[in-house]
Amino acid sequence: MKAVVLGADDQYRIADLDEPAPGPGEVAIRVAYAGIQWGDTMVRDGHFPVPRPFTPGFEASGHIAAVGEGVDHRRVGEPVTTLTTAGACAEVVVAPAALSLGIGDIPLRTAAGLGWGAPTAYDLVNTASRLRHGESVLIHAAAGSVGTLAAQLARLAGAGRIVGVAGSRARADYAARFGYDQILLRDEFPAGLGGDRFDVILDPVGGATRRANLELLAAHGRLVTYGNLATYEPVMVDTNDLLMQGKSLIAYNSNLLSRTHPERLADSIRRALALVADGRLRVDITAEHDLADLATAVQRLAEGAVLGKSVLRVA
Repeated sequence: MKAVVLGADDQYRIADLDEPAPGPGEVAIRVAYAGIQWGDTMVRDGHFPVPRPFTPGFEASGHIAAVGEGVDHRRVGEPVTTLTTAGACAEVVVAPAALSLGIGDIPLRTAAGLGWGAPTAYDLVNTASRLRHGESVLIHAAAGSVGTLAAQLARLAGAGRIVGVAGSRARADYAARFGYDQILLRDEFPAGLGGDRFDVILDPVGGATRRANLELLAAHGRLVTYGNLATYEPVMVDTNDLLMQGKSLIAYNSNLLSRTHPERLADSIRRALALVADGRLRVDITAEHDLADLATAVQRLAEGAVLGKSVLRVA
């Protein structure tokens, strides 16, 4: 089969590899599209160490071609979206059956766009922060895959006011299509908020932004962290200060959840799929690349040039 391989020299190449076979609890999927996400930049840049050569790709859509022990053989041929630990940028990928969900009539291209972003956004709004009706929300990386989905999900959950932060005017204009009430540019944060406080803040940035977010929490507010786009610098928090205002600092890690409680992550995928199927949640794919163009696609994501979601066309 054809697959993309990332070598020790940090270069992507197309290679011919043997097709993988599913083990117990796994399925083999003939890939139609692979989603491109921030984990791909982390692997390329060495922040997420993996043995090289490595076949990248953590999310895909396609049809189940074979099943392993313990998986219903009737699933062969089923169109699915899947989350993987590696290998989605290939003609066939092996993935956990529990995280390979049937998509019904949703197009395969759209299904690949859900990836890790859709269950992450769903959980940030509904599970981690437990957003309540009428509460205010601040969302960083507003124009990205998670940000555009989280804004829609916050609106569906009854948020009273949704504010986003974006890195450029073009990204702010794009994010405005997804239900934000206000969008600030990154260099306007936090001064441009004029002293506003928020019940929920979603922060994938880290560093100085995280410290500012703690100050922006209203009493009983929840800051949910789910990444470190800007820096891995640790942020020190005085729990006594949090206690006095009833504030909470919550960490969300979808990769960890997939290994400790995959059924919880699968439930969030199902809920996101249902919202997509009935038209209440929009996955916006703005770029589609060929298998041989993965290097370009990952670089564009790293540079902040991707709006919404980009995918790799495999089949």
